[in-house]
Amino acid sequence: MPKTLRYTLISLREMLLSSGPFALLTVGVIALAYWWLDPTPPKTVVLATGPAQSAYETFGRQYAQALEREGIRVELLASDGSSHNLALIRSGQADLGFVQGGTADIGADDQEAIVSLGSLFVEPLWLFYREARARQQHPSGRLDGLSDLKGWRVNVGSAGSGVPRLFATLLDINHLTEKDLRLSELDQTPATVAFLNGRLDALVFASAPESPMVQMLLQTPGVKLLPFSQGEAYSRRLPYLTPVLMPQGMVDLANNLPSRDVKLVATTTSLLANNGTHPAVLQLFAQTATELHGRAGWFSRARQYPNLEHSEVPIATEAERAIKGGPPFLQRHLPFWLANLIERMWLAMGLILALALPLSRVVPPLYTFRIRSRVFRWYAQLRDIEQRQETGEVAVDELLREVNALEAKVEHVVVPLSYTDELYALRSNIHLVRKKLLRAREAPAADQASPDLPEFSKA
Repeated sequence: MPKTLRYTLISLREMLLSSGPFALLTVGVIALAYWWLDPTPPKTVVLATGPAQSAYETFGRQYAQALEREGIRVELLASDGSSHNLALIRSGQADLGFVQGGTADIGADDQEAIVSLGSLFVEPLWLFYREARARQQHPSGRLDGLSDLKGWRVNVGSAGSGVPRLFATLLDINHLTEKDLRLSELDQTPATVAFLNGRLDALVFASAPESPMVQMLLQTPGVKLLPFSQGEAYSRRLPYLTPVLMPQGMVDLANNLPSRDVKLVATTTSLLANNGTHPAVLQLFAQTATELHGRAGWFSRARQYPNLEHSEVPIATEAERAIKGGPPFLQRHLPFWLANLIERMWLAMGLILALALPLSRVVPPLYTFRIRSRVFRWYAQLRDIEQRQETGEVAVDELLREVNALEAKVEHVVVPLSYTDELYALRSNIHLVRKKLLRAREAPAADQASPDLPEFSKA
């Protein structure tokens, strides 16, 4: 071994052996904390969206693109709509989903099993009707309210969308029954085809204006949109409804569509999640929601959404923090995975350090003991030799051979430079014992060389 490694101020080997148990304990506690806190989010999550060509499907793709940048794959699960999404979340088939207020039956059990990431946007209740059918009742071709739909063929969407339940409530407060209308529950696409072909008189959607189907119907000649002029009264009767206004020219400024302000009622759509969804995933979705839905839209001003209002289930802590405070400090300067790891582990690491620092004080004494034991363990043999010489149990020559063997072994002992004084002290003591044994061996010879004189010679 090179001298530079043999003669050092400290012994790396003994330092590692002394701190090894402490290091293993610390690593074990950190591993336990990591397992318990589970800071790393899953690589794949499932988002329940909605029917094809719906606003939910459009938003779902946007969420998938945003989270893909953070290394999380979002599987989009097509559904019939809001009610179906809630059922998928309850069953665990989806981690998250879009759910409209008032379109799904949220019970007491959902208060513990489901959390909300906030209200994302409003979805007006779009009731499109054929102008030709309306002219049969009104020369102007315009309808004033739901009561004008008696006897009409109206499609209210599939049961999974939740719109049939909402529309039934609206009929009820207008003193109408489902028997007063000829209702059907076709999906959006076949219902739209039937409507444009004249087999249906009216369509009912609850969708964001980003829906391609809504955009197309708003600009289709011969198709009118029923206004809800009593929107404020609807919102007072049904708290999950909000009166909204579509300004004149909002659809197409050049063609002045619509030609006048249109009052509507809208439900508030929230992003709901299973309570067991990883907190980091909830945080990412809530942050993405502020980016996607924070811009000004047809029925909202900039930064009006997402918000924490109109929630039928508890708001997730991660969502509240993201909506109120924006991205945490660390995420503004570090990759998400690293910032998330630090944020979720810092408290545990602080506790671990608080426990580890006092325990680490045992390392220096243990290191000192291990180094000094290299020297001190030979004193037991040296003391044993000295005691046997005093009792005379073993011949001095035999003891001298043991001392020489002991000295030969000690010559191979290596200690750090800071402990060499103790090693040289051991060698000095071995030399002293050897001198003592040599004197003991020479004493009988001296006694024989000078025998006692007779009594008279002493006189």
